[in-house]
Amino acid sequence: MSTYILPMLIFGAIGLAAGILLTVCSKIFEVKTDERIEAVNEILPQVNCGACGFSGCADYAKAIVQNGVPTNMCKPGGAEAAAKISALMGIEEMSLVPQVAVVKCSGNCHNAEEKFNFQGVQSCKAANRFYNGSKACAYGCLGFGDCAKVCPQGAISIKDGIAKVDKSLCIGCGLCAKVCPDQLIVIRSIDKTIDVCCSSKDAGKFVRAVCKSGCIGCKMCEKKCPHDAIHVEDNLAVIDYEKCTSCGTCVSVCPAKVIRKCDEVYE
Repeated sequence: MSTYILPMLIFGAIGLAAGILLTVCSKIFEVKTDERIEAVNEILPQVNCGACGFSGCADYAKAIVQNGVPTNMCKPGGAEAAAKISALMGIEEMSLVPQVAVVKCSGNCHNAEEKFNFQGVQSCKAANRFYNGSKACAYGCLGFGDCAKVCPQGAISIKDGIAKVDKSLCIGCGLCAKVCPDQLIVIRSIDKTIDVCCSSKDAGKFVRAVCKSGCIGCKMCEKKCPHDAIHVEDNLAVIDYEKCTSCGTCVSVCPAKVIRKCDEVYE
């Protein structure tokens, strides 16, 4: 019996010493975490969209606490989240203008010509790889709903063959814009209500041949805008939102009716 007791005592002593050593080391090398990081993270909506420029809500919360980045960078959280985080951090509240997604295409099934009936994988990404999709306009919305599938709020639906945004639900996270293979979806401030609902850069005669509601680059909007806020670039009207007052002059003079005042629920 004594043959086993001594080794057991030795192993027990070694284990006890190792335990004490580990405890001491853990205290010496302990990395202290700031409880505010978790508190900030709990305020954020956990959409993890990356619109703030960080990989997710947890990383953004860490950057706020440790690096002092602005508290108003979370688009989904909006002004409410920014106010709560600022209060938690004990800093002045930063203003935040809500953002909304806009689909820059009017080529629905009534306006746009089709080249063929796509029978492959029913996604915009897959269809776009096959001769830029089934629509005659290479810039048009393909309507398979990749954007709708990634929207965390259910704010996008496919109506008459193109994506439509419900602005009452949209949080401006930008996930839809990232997944659109033709970059037809843009994110803008919700207080700017005029949009050019087209993305074609083809010359006017080619646009007319494939879509009844496309920008033809006529420059009527450019000539009539009282604020010099819209110009035709590469055959497409482009709005400078820094100058735009949403007066609606460009909407009234557009012969193609492609410039619209998009302040209703659905575009």
